[in-house]
Amino acid sequence: MYRHVKELQFEAKPEKPDALYAMKLQELIGGQFGELTVTLQYMFQGANCRMPGKYKDMILDIGAEELGHVEMISVMIARLLEGAPSETTAEAAAANPALAAILGGMNPQHAIVSGGGALPANSQGVPWSGAYIVASGNLLTDFRSNAAAEGQGRLQTSRLYNMTDDPGVKAMLQYNLARDTYHQQQWLLAIEQLVQDGLCDVIEDSNADIENAEYNHTLFQNEVSTGADGRWAQGPSLVGNQQLDAQLSVPFTDDVGLLPAPDPKLFATYDGNNGPGVEGDGGGIAGPKGVVDKLKDAVTGEGS
Repeated sequence: MYRHVKELQFEAKPEKPDALYAMKLQELIGGQFGELTVTLQYMFQGANCRMPGKYKDMILDIGAEELGHVEMISVMIARLLEGAPSETTAEAAAANPALAAILGGMNPQHAIVSGGGALPANSQGVPWSGAYIVASGNLLTDFRSNAAAEGQGRLQTSRLYNMTDDPGVKAMLQYNLARDTYHQQQWLLAIEQLVQDGLCDVIEDSNADIENAEYNHTLFQNEVSTGADGRWAQGPSLVGNQQLDAQLSVPFTDDVGLLPAPDPKLFATYDGNNGPGVEGDGGGIAGPKGVVDKLKDAVTGEGS
């Protein structure tokens, strides 16, 4: 259950309208690392968290805050669009008729679709996608994704800060920068807490007992590479009590990746190097009976 508070989390008052900047600011709402992504990412992570208590509460607390950021930036965009497109077009036309044709740099969807308000889209008008969300049910991997998302979002906020001289916009973005600074720390410290609570290792290592330990501590490098000069190829591993090392990258098999002969009815270009193709090989259009058909035959006794 969520409650809405009328006041914004932070003031969103530009000094003057700027339709072009409103288009740029859309990235902080509907971009891959925008507020819609982190809001819904944390909401789904929190809803899927199987441990009541501090982790679940923390995830949902920050998700609710991010929802407030969506509202705050949406208000800023609407205020930046004040008077657009009429005033923006008029001013642009007065200076250069060619600019008027693109509404002075305004995203036309702000006039056509949202009526002068924000959109669930990025700075190019591409709709936000749920595919951006990471919510695996594994808190270690989720928290690492969260820290990365906050870092990318902060970087984009910082770049947008350098694209405006409006003191009102800058003040709001200064607040956003500060919150993203904290949020990065929050997720990294939450990972430390997971380790301290015995809920994970420092890396994702499920099924560690069955992985091929011969290859889990070595950097494969090319002859001219200096990649082995870093900590990642020297000293103790983070888990497993291994010593990290480096070696030249070589194949561990004589398999050259030869593909099976194609189904003749797929008309792939083929020189016969692997024998003749058989109808249905590789799941072709004239392929073998499907699973359902095989089950039917087994039940009825047909096909035996």
